[in-house]
Amino acid sequence: MAEMVLRSKHRPSDADRVPPGKRRIRLTVEFDGTDYSGWQRQANAPSVQACLEDAMEALTGEHLPIIGCSRTDAGVHAQGLVCHLDTASRIPADRLPFALNTRLPADIRVREGYEVMDGFHARYSTCAKAYRYTFYNARQMCAIGRQYATHVPVHLDENRMLEAAVPLLGTHDFAAYAASGSVSKTTVRTVYAIRLWRDGERVSFQIMGDGFLYNMVRIIAGTLSEIGMGKLDVSAIRQGIESGDRLALGATAPACGLMLERVFYEGDEHAALTMFDDRLTGVRILDTGKDQHGTIWIK
Repeated sequence: MAEMVLRSKHRPSDADRVPPGKRRIRLTVEFDGTDYSGWQRQANAPSVQACLEDAMEALTGEHLPIIGCSRTDAGVHAQGLVCHLDTASRIPADRLPFALNTRLPADIRVREGYEVMDGFHARYSTCAKAYRYTFYNARQMCAIGRQYATHVPVHLDENRMLEAAVPLLGTHDFAAYAASGSVSKTTVRTVYAIRLWRDGERVSFQIMGDGFLYNMVRIIAGTLSEIGMGKLDVSAIRQGIESGDRLALGATAPACGLMLERVFYEGDEHAALTMFDDRLTGVRILDTGKDQHGTIWIK
């Protein structure tokens, strides 16, 4: 089994201090993104952030911002999105999920809550994130669970897809994998691990990295599906990295198949290694290396 040391690039400043009289609470949120415009509050569309902030205000009377670990696109789901808030409420942190869930719609649930120290920031303290993309690979789409997978009626060759995905591992310039409108300062990212496997009619792709560009995972998923169908050569992923040419890649896969599974912080090494245990089918991990943030992966 691999070993890992997670290091955050975030260095806390005075701006990260919890205001006097308040506590910082970390929440883990699960949601079905089908009916939402994404995480971030929008002026004219429902969002997960708005639902949480409104629920907190109804509960405590506080109108306060809830800071998420990242944005998610409209229609994307999450099992483990992390956010934080600073509250003067004395509701115990471990009881806050129960109280909030009574005021949230059924497709949003707070799974965990606990108090954290000064310096923790849901977004900036992040070390890595893991996403999963799911294809339903059968002639007819399923009825149950249809909102969590993308239908591909043509047979997918999962072994070909896994072979094609291996060049993603490592630190690369992923410029070709960023949708237009991306505002990232750099398109360099490190991918630590991938997994691709079939379970009956479902073909799943997992990826863990230090961060992802706008639509990056969906572009990878769309490219892998076209490789699996034989529409693109098995070298397409590598060619996209080397050339920086978006046209070398496949279409952006639909949002419905994408799930933010977990966000990792310092101390989460065991959880990361369990998710990407190299004894599992279809797992590939980065060889010994160290990225620009100091995260070390030892195979």
